[in-house]
Amino acid sequence: MPSIRILPEHLSNKIAAGEVVERPASVVKELVENAIDAKSSTITVEIENGGRSLIRVSDDGTGMDPDDALLCLERHATSKIADESGLFSIRTLGFRGEAIPSIASVSEFVITTRTKDSDNGTTIVVSGGTIKDVRETGAPIGTTVEVRRLFFNTPARRKFMKSVSTETAHIADTMTAFALCRSDIHFKLIHNGKTVKNWPRTKNPLERAADILGQNTKGGLIPVAHEEGH
Repeated sequence: MPSIRILPEHLSNKIAAGEVVERPASVVKELVENAIDAKSSTITVEIENGGRSLIRVSDDGTGMDPDDALLCLERHATSKIADESGLFSIRTLGFRGEAIPSIASVSEFVITTRTKDSDNGTTIVVSGGTIKDVRETGAPIGTTVEVRRLFFNTPARRKFMKSVSTETAHIADTMTAFALCRSDIHFKLIHNGKTVKNWPRTKNPLERAADILGQNTKGGLIPVAHEEGH
């Protein structure tokens, strides 16, 4: 009997998840990056118990049709590159097609999505990487992803999560970084039903930076612009 064997897909997905998902903030980062790539103007992140019980990321981006919604759960399925040449012209935050299947493999996962060209949305329910239900549903344009019981099937990983306050702080730091970079997007963070961060859209990046860092820093901020040549 050979000593080297191909791992079952569900096991390889769990291993891959360990590279992508280290803690609740990792989930938030990956899902918010997807929302930004979907050209969202508003992104809301709701968490419960520091993301241990619930992480919900909602956006008003382009959404997905039913076929794409199912494909996004497959490893290395991506809309961001089509061939090898695309690796040299990446303009998106994500492109490997690993985040969604990795997250879905270690959680109770629900994605609801709808495009502007569709009257109805699609909801897909996944448990530990196994699709349990696919149905048509009423939904606003955009995508909402719910992640519950993160690491429920990988106890060792769950054991290494820190306190609620620590995990919440990591998520808040992640959201703050996004807010600093993208003043054109409205970001909101809600924890246990209470809004803890709320950054409305602004055309002035300095205003967003001052809002986050403090108005007394505004006078010391210097705008920097750049262009990419080809």
